[in-house]
Amino acid sequence: MKKYAVPIALFAAFEAVAITLWLTKGNPFYLFNFTYIGASVALGAALFIQGNKNARRVTQLLVGLYMLVYLGLISRENMQIEGFWYYLFTGVFEAATIHYAVAKIFGPLLFGRGWCGYACWTAMVLDFLPYKVPEQPRKQIGWIRYVTFVASLVFVAALFLAHVGNLERIMFWAFIVGNIAYYAVGIALAYAFKDNRAFCKYICPITVFLKPMSYFARIRVTCDHSKCIECGKCRRVCPMDVDMLDDARSRKNGTECILCMECVRNCPKKAL
Repeated sequence: MKKYAVPIALFAAFEAVAITLWLTKGNPFYLFNFTYIGASVALGAALFIQGNKNARRVTQLLVGLYMLVYLGLISRENMQIEGFWYYLFTGVFEAATIHYAVAKIFGPLLFGRGWCGYACWTAMVLDFLPYKVPEQPRKQIGWIRYVTFVASLVFVAALFLAHVGNLERIMFWAFIVGNIAYYAVGIALAYAFKDNRAFCKYICPITVFLKPMSYFARIRVTCDHSKCIECGKCRRVCPMDVDMLDDARSRKNGTECILCMECVRNCPKKAL
């Protein structure tokens, strides 16, 4: 069982959140929600340990489809950043605010940008595109993410300031339209820059939360330099252009690591 310590620990962490929220909020939904997500993440980690090359994709589809289809379309919860602002303004610690607290604000202190690699329903679709490894140098346009971040805040704030009625319905349609826009822009950027993860690098507003917290992540890829032959393969296969040979937290694009483990899987000396 020793080799499965990581998936067991991950499941235990999510289960602790599930039970805590169930007991404090008195709503069994949270027990189901975080148990399901924890089990999906643990399954992916276990499959990776077994050498399954589709391990991450299994978790990504299980969690991404659950959030997009069940929480978003069926339960009509806006799980995009606009939903977070909406619940924050209404002062309700439910659904989107809890999701953001666990997955995108405090969770990254433990697992960094793992959300982007294993749960994001936008990346879930973009990862099916052909440019899994960037074919062009990284662009210096990451500032766009701050524009989309502020735009989402201004959009929701304007609705509240204007006292617009039926906000829940508007938030649901904002989720629908927002997802369509994200997919359209993400796919267009992937083909324009020959990089599936271009949207994540330059546009996604969620990274404004994720990047600073990810700097302190406890779960991170490091290099055993006694084994490393500096072949550079880990750098070449990384979809986020992270320098995995540098163990410092300040390494190049260090807060961009999505824990996809492509570097680990492709290292010929098992040095990562």
